[in-house]
Amino acid sequence: MVRGALRGGRPMRGGIRPPFKKTFVPRHPFDLTLAEVCFPKVPLAGAVDDSALTAALLKRNQDLSPNPNEQTAIGNLVTKVQAVLDNLVVAPGDLTTCQLEEVRQVGSFKKGTILTGNNVADVVVILKTLPTKEAVDALAKKVETDLKASMKTEVLTKGDQHTIQTHERGFDIANVHAKVRILIATLPQNLRKLEPEIHMDHKLMQSHLAAIRHTRWFEENAHHSSIKVLIRILKDLTRRFDAFAPLSAWMLDLIAHLAIMNNPSRQALPINLAFRRVFQLLSAGLFLPGSAGITDPTEPGHIRVHTAMTLEQQDVCCYTAQTLLRVLAHGGYKHILGMEGNTSIVREMSVWNGVCVSPLSAVYEKPTDKKEGDIEEDIEMIENENEDDGGSDEGAE
Repeated sequence: MVRGALRGGRPMRGGIRPPFKKTFVPRHPFDLTLAEVCFPKVPLAGAVDDSALTAALLKRNQDLSPNPNEQTAIGNLVTKVQAVLDNLVVAPGDLTTCQLEEVRQVGSFKKGTILTGNNVADVVVILKTLPTKEAVDALAKKVETDLKASMKTEVLTKGDQHTIQTHERGFDIANVHAKVRILIATLPQNLRKLEPEIHMDHKLMQSHLAAIRHTRWFEENAHHSSIKVLIRILKDLTRRFDAFAPLSAWMLDLIAHLAIMNNPSRQALPINLAFRRVFQLLSAGLFLPGSAGITDPTEPGHIRVHTAMTLEQQDVCCYTAQTLLRVLAHGGYKHILGMEGNTSIVREMSVWNGVCVSPLSAVYEKPTDKKEGDIEEDIEMIENENEDDGGSDEGAE
């Protein structure tokens, strides 16, 4: 064998060994629930009364849930709009600028995780034709006309009058009680034909199709009532704590499902344990670079959902969860839930039963311009390796 040749007889150029290629191996963060056999619980004096935590969680969920009047108002408007759109699928009439393929309800109202005060339901309309802006305007006017015609026999009050407003995603149909957001999409084979100057945004079309897949997966896998309770509470956290704002509704759906259903018994965990587990997982680095995270069950290529967040957002989310976990461990759950106090507990030192909890600080430092390109290349390499090697074996289960 020639000196300087690689194993297998392939010579190296100039006798120099090629650079070592890094292999990305996603790591699962430490999960106390899965490791409970190795780390059995020890009863501690002065431990937090979980019955009180459970009661607080259920009370907070009740406060965040729409009241019967809100539910009825949204449901009635959705039913009317759905009927008009379904009729346009089979009998478009004088609507010639576009053709409807399918109409699907998506989003929080369909999943049963809507928050009070946010009386908005989402409906995706898939077009057979290309989604031009003129076609969307024509569809909005046709829906408005047919909706008024269908309501001629009803006794209407001033609050029942509907208004329609178009936007970059489609158009909204609203009254003073509720709103239905019509999201326009097109057939997958049409996506590559879209032109930015003529048609609606390509990425928005993809996100609307993804919303259909998310809702379908949720209905099949996450219909347990405890998951919906936890999602509603987590949504409220994202509204009150800026560090959790980058967490999308789909991320919250997946982490709530993971926290409740992914355990050795495969039975739903009680809401109090699942609530703690969310903070434990985020604190352990579930949504940090190098973590297996949660693989999107609706997308090919083993995409980890937290990679949609920037590195800085991932860091802030992690150290904020660590601070809140310490507050939770010392009985400060009412401040976390928003039942008492405010969000300053993540920015200022707080005292719980004689124990001081100081907020943690950022670890991530934004790179200089000189090194930023190298870091972006490393991240791209990691993502490519993740897709090639199959990524996480855990998935969303």
